[in-house]
This record gives sequence, structure tokens and C-alpha cells, in this order.
Amino acid sequence: MPHDSILSYEEIFFLVEILCGLGVKKIRFTGGEPLVRKGMVDFLGKVIASFPGMRFTLTTNGSTLARHAASLARIGLTSVNISLDTLDAAKFSAMTRGALLSPVLDGIEALTSLVSRDKTEIKINSVLMQGFNDDDMIEQLAGFAYKKGILLRFIEFMPLHSSLWSMEVFTPFSEVLERLPGGAEKWAEDKSGKNTSAGPARYYVNAATGQYIGVISAVSQHFCGTCNRLRVTSTGSVRPCLFHSGQVSIAEALRNRDEKKVRELLNEAAAMKPEYGVARHESGCRRDTRMNTIGG
Repeated sequence: MPHDSILSYEEIFFLVEILCGLGVKKIRFTGGEPLVRKGMVDFLGKVIASFPGMRFTLTTNGSTLARHAASLARIGLTSVNISLDTLDAAKFSAMTRGALLSPVLDGIEALTSLVSRDKTEIKINSVLMQGFNDDDMIEQLAGFAYKKGILLRFIEFMPLHSSLWSMEVFTPFSEVLERLPGGAEKWAEDKSGKNTSAGPARYYVNAATGQYIGVISAVSQHFCGTCNRLRVTSTGSVRPCLFHSGQVSIAEALRNRDEKKVRELLNEAAAMKPEYGVARHESGCRRDTRMNTIGG
């Protein structure tokens, strides 16, 4: 993507200011991989300092996390989400087209040792696929997260691209619960709300160990009726839903610093959010989008 096609930090800052004025309470920076962008950590520090009432979170694949851990721990993010689908080095390399697992684990170790847990929560997001990482990996990841004091969340594999997704590789959240350490009977859904963070995950707690694990069931039990999220791409398009084909461009309005127009376009995008999920809106659901192009 040409550099002049993506939003500048000044434009993103302007957008954050507008979102804050509209009552948005939480903003997540994701990718692709956000930490490969030059100056990203400094920019995060600037927005966190400038908007103290806003919760800022970061999602990363962890590949450069060790290098940035000290700075990230210092700036005071609300949470850092690390994508980690397996602890098997060979499977990790296959899944990521040749990347190494060890730098990610080193980054997690560095961040957990430096961050203030009462200020910044560390989470692991894992997507499971039948026949690839759904065997004993659920229990292994649960043990790893428990040992590190990290909140683990399993995410259902979402049907965003027809060449990558099929029911044969889809693992529903009900199977995840059965494969948690001790089986589903050892885990009870937590309805206290203390771990929700206004997000889509449902959390389960093990009464014996006190461990919390989240499950995001975007396919088998969709949450479209309560979804309150908008996604802004690096090129300034607002997507009301991952699965929906509609989007609204705010790039020109941001570059012109036209606050009124940006507000109008954000409201337009919010009004486009579908009431129901993929099962009820098959005609409007994308099957040609890769997650790395829209922030995942």
C-alpha cells in the first residue's frame, strides 16, 4: 500500500478526538501488525496521554513484542492482545508462512514481567481449526495462560474468505468447552461482567483454579444484536461489520479536517450495521476478504 494512501498519524489523532466527542469509550489499534509501522509506540503514548478518559488497546502478533515491551509497559495501554494459535513451533511456522514461535514467546515473557497488571491486561487470542490446532492445543494454551497469569480467549474461525474457510475446519465454542482442562463441567459461565470490557467474549471460570477463559462465538452464536463496534481501515474506510460488504470512506473528510462531515459519515456507517449475522444475511456477507487486510 503506498504510504500516501494510508491515514497519517495526524489524521488518526483527529479521528480519535472526534470519536471521543461522540461518546466512544474504547479504541483498539490492530493490523496486519501495527508495531511494524514506524513511530507506532510513540503515537500510542501520545493518544493515551491526550485522552485520559478513553481506553486504548493494542492487538499484535507478538513478532516484535520483546523489542517494544518496555515502552508498551510504560505508556499505560488498557490491554494488549497477542494472537497465538499454537505452541507447536512447526505448526506455528506453517500457519504464519515461515515465522518463528520463539520471538513471540520471548515477547510475552518480556511484557508480562514489565507491565503493571492493575493497569494493563494481557490477553491471548487463539483461533482453532479442526485437524490442525484443535487436538491437545486447547489444554496446552490454557495451561500456558494460567502459568503466565494471562487471560486466554478462543475465537471461532470466521468465514471471511471462501478459499480458507469450511465447516470441516470450523470448531464451535461448545467443543472448546468440552476440551478445556477437566471438561466442561469444571467451568461455569461468569455472569458478573467483570471481564467483559464491553466486548463480545463470554467468559468461563474454573472454580478450582480461578482461571478465566473467554470464548468468542462469532459464528455458532453470533452477537450482532448487541455489537457496538466500527472498524476503520488503514485507508480510511469505516466498516460497520466484518461480514457485511458495505463501507463508508472518511479519508477525504479527515484530510480536510472536516469534523462535521466525519461525524456524518461515522453515523452513516453505524446505521449500516446489520441486525443479524452471517446465517440470516447470506446475500450481504463477504466471502472474499482476508483478515489481514481489514485488521485481524
